[in-house]
Amino acid sequence: MTLNASLAAAATLIAVAFGFSTLDRWQRRRREHELAWTIALGLFAAGGMSMWWAESHGWGTAIFRLFFLTGAVLNVPWLALGTVYLLAGREWGNRIRTWLIALSGLATGIVLFAPTKIAVGGRNLPQGSEVFGIGPRILAAVGSGVPATVIFVGAVWSAVRVARGRVPALGAGAQRTVSLPKRLALGNVLIGAGTLVLSASGTLAGRLGKDRAFAVTLLIGVAILFAGFLVASSGATRRVLAAAPESQQAA
Repeated sequence: MTLNASLAAAATLIAVAFGFSTLDRWQRRRREHELAWTIALGLFAAGGMSMWWAESHGWGTAIFRLFFLTGAVLNVPWLALGTVYLLAGREWGNRIRTWLIALSGLATGIVLFAPTKIAVGGRNLPQGSEVFGIGPRILAAVGSGVPATVIFVGAVWSAVRVARGRVPALGAGAQRTVSLPKRLALGNVLIGAGTLVLSASGTLAGRLGKDRAFAVTLLIGVAILFAGFLVASSGATRRVLAAAPESQQAA
């Protein structure tokens, strides 16, 4: 197994572990943001697994389509949906979710059936611009850029609010109870950092190569996100900041 395949395998395993953690919390508490995160982590795992397979056995058109769809188009938007649920509440989250389901279906059809400009093969990860026309590339740019901004800005804003003794919620629609404010603030900082790392593959590609840059940023980014999730979610209640009389969120 090559180093790139090993990195992709490690990223896949972390994404699977992260996904099982959020799935367990969703099954116990039935909170919408945890389901959104579970879907996102499933997509991260699928993207990592497709790269793991391709780096071990060689790239092909079908595996590249799966990698592009799950690793470049759909994963970050579903992760951002969790941020919307946490900060803006159920009403806004449900609205965004309706649009995201429709856009996910549209993106799946476009990426899986879009004509390719070259035959995909070999051991090197091809660029989307080499394989696809404008449609899938726009989906990837929008699907990675806008949601990543939502996650990063939301994480930083939440950390600042908690550090100032305030609840990170945009109005009463996002009713929350904060346990261990300092821990939650640190968890949000880690989530923001993980989002930045996931967006850095293009910056590192010139030094490490496309395959290595994506594998490294996927591994480190998902690991930091998982750490942020664990930090923000763990610990006993010591101090409570209430956003509204009724609370839904513990961390």
